[in-house]
Amino acid sequence: MPGSGTLEVMTTPDQTATDAPLTPPVHPTMQALRRRLGQVSDLNAAASLLSWEQETFMPEEAAPVRGQQLATLAGLSHELFTAPDTGDLLTAAQAQDDTDRAVVRVARRDHARATRLPTAFVEEQTRAQNEAHHAWIEARRHSDFGTFAPHLERMMDLARRQADLVGFDEHPYDALIDDYEPGMRASQVRAVFADLRDRTLPLLERIRAAGDAADYSVLTRPFPPQAQKDFAWRVAGEAFGLQGSFARQDESAHPFQSNFSRSDIRITTRVEPYWPACLFGTWHETGHAMYERGVSERWARTPVSAGASLGVHESQSRMFENLLARSLPFWERYFPQLQQAAPAVTEGLDAGALYRAVNRVNPSLIRVEADEVTYNFHVMLRFELELALLEGSLAVRDLPDAWNEKMQAYLGLTPPDDARGVLQDIHWSAGLIGYFPTYTLGNLLSVQLLEAAQRDPAVAQGVAAAEYGPLRAWLVEHVHQHGRSLTPAELTVQATGQALSADPYVAYLHRKYGEIYSLD
Repeated sequence: MPGSGTLEVMTTPDQTATDAPLTPPVHPTMQALRRRLGQVSDLNAAASLLSWEQETFMPEEAAPVRGQQLATLAGLSHELFTAPDTGDLLTAAQAQDDTDRAVVRVARRDHARATRLPTAFVEEQTRAQNEAHHAWIEARRHSDFGTFAPHLERMMDLARRQADLVGFDEHPYDALIDDYEPGMRASQVRAVFADLRDRTLPLLERIRAAGDAADYSVLTRPFPPQAQKDFAWRVAGEAFGLQGSFARQDESAHPFQSNFSRSDIRITTRVEPYWPACLFGTWHETGHAMYERGVSERWARTPVSAGASLGVHESQSRMFENLLARSLPFWERYFPQLQQAAPAVTEGLDAGALYRAVNRVNPSLIRVEADEVTYNFHVMLRFELELALLEGSLAVRDLPDAWNEKMQAYLGLTPPDDARGVLQDIHWSAGLIGYFPTYTLGNLLSVQLLEAAQRDPAVAQGVAAAEYGPLRAWLVEHVHQHGRSLTPAELTVQATGQALSADPYVAYLHRKYGEIYSLD
């Protein structure tokens, strides 16, 4: 029973000399720890499945009950993981190889953080997140921030309490971002963002002065909803390896990826008159899905069986969405299929014209529809507002005005309503405070990883021909298979030969958009 303080040890059957393994048998304490971690993993997977179903097929009336179900599962998982006998197992476990050592190391880190959070707090936070999420859906539907504001105040209060419980050295934000990007600090994010802003704004100004590079009306030409989904899904399989044998796609208000094992991966998309939202949203989530698919089976049902961080995860989704699917070789290969799927879209176009159209640089209200040059300004805005809310220098009731002021300052736009402004993202309603910076960190890493991969001639030749098999194999070997066994910083250096830097990303933007917009 949880809290008993005793070790639950599983013994191995006797083995004769004729069937002795080539490697030493797993020590009983390690077996017991693996079993406990597997139970926690199964509870978390069940909760994730309920959350996925809530976003896709659940009847609206079920929301309050679902919130309690999720709180119960979160409480049980937390209780089991933080129980004294789990701590005893982590202390006593005798790792015999690198796999065991990584499992113990990551589990100890997570256990140290989790034991600082009382089970009652975890359950309260889960219920609050569920209530806030459904309030956000209604507030967004009616473009009414006022009805969501009390829920956001509660989420920020819980975030402050969480930071205090976990502890931090410099800033309470550090305790929150560490959940998503281990080792990262608010001060580091500030420095990276300031450097990126200073080197990207001049490029944006030159692009805006250059004028249009294509006919952008093609981006809203008629493209039937089912045809959008079918085309995006087919290309996700053919180009990127996402297969129906282990994955499926459904619709949701905000696209996301969930996985309950490496053989059960779910992505969602949304369909709009602006058809790139469906296509590139699908391929974005495909990048996340293929990362989870590539994590080694040796980490199954342990805390190591996930991406190294959300920034590393985002590097994969942004690589698939932007570096590959918005490239000229990609459209030279898949333009004929698009012609068949959407003749009204492609009439009078060729692959080059479509390539220039889908790479339009145009400041927009919606983050998930933003181009590569302006996207990071959306993230900077959210990061700055999160800090202010967490510190208390910005009141929740004043958030819409602060949002609009920053949108005007960064992108020269003022949202006409809350739905296209402060209510557009799901994250704050889900309690994901500290999450947003990982999007930009992933953008930076995506280019750094792709450039490292293309040092292999087979990968470079494949990318140039939109044949991504060699690249996928490289990513599995150098990124995916490791799961959380490496920290983000360790993985970055090991895979690319250097620490994370904005230099490759900035150079990529100048090179690509300098050519598209004929900049001198």
